[in-house]
Amino acid sequence: MKAVLALLFIYVGTFLVVILGASQPSVRAAHPSAAAAPGSAAPVDPAKEADIRSLMELVGARDLVQDAVAKGTEQFRENLIASVPDSDRGQRFVNAFVADYQKKCNPDEMTSQLVAIYDKHFSEEDIKSLLQFYGSPLGQKYAAEMPKISAETQAASRAVSTRAAKDVLQDLRKQYPGIGAQARLGKPRAGQAEQAKPAESQAENRADASQP
Repeated sequence: MKAVLALLFIYVGTFLVVILGASQPSVRAAHPSAAAAPGSAAPVDPAKEADIRSLMELVGARDLVQDAVAKGTEQFRENLIASVPDSDRGQRFVNAFVADYQKKCNPDEMTSQLVAIYDKHFSEEDIKSLLQFYGSPLGQKYAAEMPKISAETQAASRAVSTRAAKDVLQDLRKQYPGIGAQARLGKPRAGQAEQAKPAESQAENRADASQP
């Protein structure tokens, strides 16, 4: 049971750190105290590091890292497309960013950081127990099914969240006819946002004029 609980922690922790951290919609500078400078962490015992990397191979951690990079790339691309001019030059800018980002965002560096995280939270005995678990049929099934379960969970959460947001927006449009008529859940382009302002003002004026 202890090994299974440890397994749940390591998998969920890895998933949140890698997937959520890499898919933030904007790039933010880390506070100096938030993360140690490269090379400042204590070196991991070579034997333990080898076991950790074996464990990461079994759980598919590298695949998760690569998937996180892909998701982060797409998120940054979408945000840039929404914020730069809709022109050939704007498209070239976005393509140049994506190309350079993929060169600088090294999955091997992320994997090394995960090794240090595993080393921090688990003893050598923990790692060996997890290796034993993942070497079992149940452990192999768990490793194979968890990415599918995570993807289905995300899809179900997005569906519920989107439906709730649409219902709320529909109700608020009745209460705020001026603003509500222009409100969109998706992020508009800069030009579309500017065009929406005059129409929004006219709608608000009509709504105000209709009130006694």
